[in-house]
Amino acid sequence: MRWMIYGAGAVGGVVAARLAIAGLDVAVVARGPHLEAMQKDGLTLRRPDGDTVVKVDAYQHPADTGKDVVVLAMKGQDTGAALVALEGFRGPVVCLQNGVANERAALRHFADVYGVHVILPASHLEPGVVIEHCDPVPGILDLGRYPSGRDATAERLAQELQTAGFVSQPRADIMRWKYRKLLLNLGNAVEALCGRVDGLDAAAGPVQAEGEEVLRRAGIDVASAAEDRERRGDIMRWPHGINRAGGSSWQSLARGAGTVEADYLNGEIVLLGRLHGVPTPANETARRLVQRAVREGRKPGSLTPGEFLEAVTLSTTAP
Repeated sequence: MRWMIYGAGAVGGVVAARLAIAGLDVAVVARGPHLEAMQKDGLTLRRPDGDTVVKVDAYQHPADTGKDVVVLAMKGQDTGAALVALEGFRGPVVCLQNGVANERAALRHFADVYGVHVILPASHLEPGVVIEHCDPVPGILDLGRYPSGRDATAERLAQELQTAGFVSQPRADIMRWKYRKLLLNLGNAVEALCGRVDGLDAAAGPVQAEGEEVLRRAGIDVASAAEDRERRGDIMRWPHGINRAGGSSWQSLARGAGTVEADYLNGEIVLLGRLHGVPTPANETARRLVQRAVREGRKPGSLTPGEFLEAVTLSTTAP
């Protein structure tokens, strides 16, 4: 397959670099200083065992790449614009993204849409560089057709991802697994607001509890926490001394990216809660506060866990 990775940030950049290193046909679509750095010096993949500089074709617009499978790897807030830019494309579209709204949006434009359950700890904090944190397997990328099913394309996509060093298998029920990942990602906004500090788990607890209740009340089939633990097993190994400063939303604030994904993570739970009559004050507070932090240019750690929980309490008592 000829792969186009549309959005070569942390996850997309690691996947693109791995595909290229494996000798597969891949190009990336990016923007700004990151694009300029890749065009000038290549893409640096930073791994626990050292750096590898990968020469990869990098473009500003997807029409320039001439590839036959598109991997959407941008954040959910950028998916709409990407789908417009892809108008006229006729191949499979793969959503290598967190959240559960991207696949539905893509299906409005394209017939063959695939979702990926992304378990890939990675970072992107400087132009031209992406960081892979786990070794020797960088991540688990199971995938399947949207809304359900597996086919020859899913089999081939998974096979080539395995060639690139990932653990990947086709799943007919991929959205069950993506909803489990959504629940895990609900704490991203809280981590971005508070940083990785004592008390973070307690602050993130209410947003995840609301998510579990909302999905239950909505009747959505979700892979269980036990299934998720079994799938991960001991595949994801963190070498001694390797630390990740923060997740994707933390990185967005740290880079001053100007946007954050909370509307498609916490906002998904808020939306479902309103549709099914379930209050979601913790998720709405997390969504609102992290969006304000973006607008005001704040760095991660602008609130303490106690201040976040106090804001949640105030939101439930405000007239």
